[in-house]
Amino acid sequence: MRLLPDLGPVRDRVGGAIFSRVAGPEGPRNRARIHGTPGPRWFGPDRPVRRVHGDVSMFTGGLAALLLQSLHPLAMAAVAGHSGFRGDPWGRLQRTSTFLAVTTYGTADSAQDACDRVRAVHDRVNGTASDGRPYRAADPDLLCWVHIAEVDCFLRAHQRYGADPLDAAGCDGYVADMARIATALGVPDPPTDRASLAARLAAYRGELRATPEAVDTARFLLLRPPIPLLARPPYAVVAANAVSMLPGWASRELRLPRIPVAEELCVRPLGTAVTAGIRWAMTPARDRARAGQV
Repeated sequence: MRLLPDLGPVRDRVGGAIFSRVAGPEGPRNRARIHGTPGPRWFGPDRPVRRVHGDVSMFTGGLAALLLQSLHPLAMAAVAGHSGFRGDPWGRLQRTSTFLAVTTYGTADSAQDACDRVRAVHDRVNGTASDGRPYRAADPDLLCWVHIAEVDCFLRAHQRYGADPLDAAGCDGYVADMARIATALGVPDPPTDRASLAARLAAYRGELRATPEAVDTARFLLLRPPIPLLARPPYAVVAANAVSMLPGWASRELRLPRIPVAEELCVRPLGTAVTAGIRWAMTPARDRARAGQV
């Protein structure tokens, strides 16, 4: 009788490599500190934000959020001028993922400290966009745009590719949970349900357009990512699915081609498969043992 190969070591290597890229060299230590430090949390174990941010659909949602956020000229100018994402894209990703982990799962004190540090950075970021308009990263209008674009993309990615999509009340609950973080970051009156989120997104439409910096950033993120050759095929699938989640007007602004039939028959099924593969690789050994998996 032929036995199936033991895929555990392969799974652990792949999952470890992905985690190392996303969380950085301090990832294991940060994870232990975030989850192991006793104390009250902003969000209890049953809150929707924990389910969404703990799912690998965040990879697709995060990329879609970056593309959508780039369409605000002043937000894009701030990123282009101060974030250093081209010189250190993995470092920026690691800082963002750590912030999300701390605010979602960490103690209330740690979450507040993380938000305070981000606000201090925002206070120092200002300049002039290519169209001559001044910008400040701490501008409540810009903070709100970045927040709502992120919430919308994270939630839609979870509902499309998440292992356990939320019901209607859970979706509203996720928006409300994210409003807690947004308030700590200085966003005034953030939306607290899907209806108010949709209304706020629509209110920004007149301010949004693709600057040359935004188009160039999209090309960098989608076509020239600094990743190993072996990771490029699955990344290409994630990127295609991130584009497929954008509103039609947004993809047209960024000059990203869309073929609806291809998205339905090819892009989305591949996105589901790749997301499942990443989830398989990144499931912790203790969770696999409880579920009776290899």
